Amino acid sequence: MSDISFPLYLSLKVSILATVIAFVIGVLLAALFAFRKNGWTRLLSLITTLPLILPPTVLGYYILVTLGRNSWLGQTYEQIVGQPLVFTWQAAVIAASIAALPLLVRPIQASFESIDEEVIEAAKIDGAARRELFVHVILPLSYKGIIGGIVMGFARAMGEFGATLMVAGNIPGRTQTLSIAIYDAVQANRMEDAHLMVLILSIITISILLVFEFVLRKK
Repeated sequence: MSDISFPLYLSLKVSILATVIAFVIGVLLAALFAFRKNGWTRLLSLITTLPLILPPTVLGYYILVTLGRNSWLGQTYEQIVGQPLVFTWQAAVIAASIAALPLLVRPIQASFESIDEEVIEAAKIDGAARRELFVHVILPLSYKGIIGGIVMGFARAMGEFGATLMVAGNIPGRTQTLSIAIYDAVQANRMEDAHLMVLILSIITISILLVFEFVLRKK
């Protein structure tokens, strides 16, 4: 049986970092979509939803073209860091972040929009500045959507395959995540390895969902 410790470690590392990145961006986008409704924000909202609609390989292709060595972003990164961005674990983080982003944005946006406007107006009357209003009123009242978005985003990042394979590749010991390792094992007819990795991935995602349910019930 081959060693699966690295794919598991890399998947957890990529998923955690991708969830943090997607959460920061997702909260800002959710606030923009919920409280600044106009043509531009609706267009941006549509673009944010694309990772849910596009086939993973198409999404990966767009990311590859955007971050590849022929793009200005890829060239700038290579000049700063000294190596290409594609076919690295950092590229896997970016792919997972983009794939997870809409699953974070939508429940958080829905929670923001469900807050009673009278509560927001009362906070403004009491002298709450915009930042104080967001941090001390809007975010605490939206905890269910925030927790739900984090859970779904992490689960999506943990299981990301197509886009990651396109931009990070399948390099054992470097960019091979658990999902890609499962595909690799099946292709090589190493079914025992595949069964074990599928079991581990299933246990992790189901455990996260159970913790989410427990937290909500305690709240």
